[in-house]
Amino acid sequence: MKNCSLQEFYIVAFSTYVNLWYILFVGVFLVFLMAICGNLLITVLIWIFPHLHTPMYIFLCNLSVLDIIHVFAILPKLMSIMLKGDYNISFVGCLLQMFMFVLCLNTDFLLLTSMAYDRYVAICIPLQYSIIMNFKTCAMLASACWVIGAINAVMHSFLMSQLAFCYSKTINHFFCDLRAILKLSSDDTMHIKNIIFAEGVLFGFIPFILILASYICIITAICKIHSTAGRLKTFSSCSSHITIVILFCGASLSQYMKPETEQSEEQDKLLSLLYIAVVPMLNPLVYSLRNKDVLLALKIFIKIKVSNFLSGAFVR
Repeated sequence: MKNCSLQEFYIVAFSTYVNLWYILFVGVFLVFLMAICGNLLITVLIWIFPHLHTPMYIFLCNLSVLDIIHVFAILPKLMSIMLKGDYNISFVGCLLQMFMFVLCLNTDFLLLTSMAYDRYVAICIPLQYSIIMNFKTCAMLASACWVIGAINAVMHSFLMSQLAFCYSKTINHFFCDLRAILKLSSDDTMHIKNIIFAEGVLFGFIPFILILASYICIITAICKIHSTAGRLKTFSSCSSHITIVILFCGASLSQYMKPETEQSEEQDKLLSLLYIAVVPMLNPLVYSLRNKDVLLALKIFIKIKVSNFLSGAFVR
């Protein structure tokens, strides 16, 4: 590892808003808490209720687990910087954070694409849904998303570990972002930048196009439904997914596919915060509040917990 004896990096975070850090800390902490609790609840509900053991909810469970990993990998360090001024992060810690970020980003895109395909099959070719989207297919798709994301994350971590950092160690971001770290290396990083752009097309832009194509077919199929109530019911089953796709894909693609400029660094931080923190917080709200099956499971779950609590209190 040729890093010129580098032991740690220095994360700047939101340096232009230092006077507002305590307010930002409260906001980030609330988002973190809501994201963890919400996604954990969704995961538990899907795990324990048999009527949620369908492809759509299996993908949603994977997405919730991924969101938990995503916020746990990034936000605790950001909160530590804001609360205690703990700017330093070890070189190994930075590589680990980078690995988790790349894993979550790539796997997120692939899972959202798989969910779009599931909705396409369910709405456009419903008679073959149980044949095409059986448990084996669903498990293979979900596993492939994680494996591809993990392999890609290992590759990026390895490439970054081979770079030399002989001069600056100040990361102008709130986490170990790939492009922010590349700016610090004293080596020629053009080959890694080209890989990042190519993978942005392969794992970002192409999945986004596939999702759009799926929803064009879905909307076309919905328009052919004669009943207004039927159209609304069918569209509601995929509207939550569209919302998350627009927020997540829009923010991440606009950051990694656009040219780098000095003026865009603060904008990049805000865009990163949107898909790293805000989207994982919104996922449980969007998928639960607009979904009757999840709401039913939540009501039963609360009823069981309240009943157990009252029974225990009565016994005591």
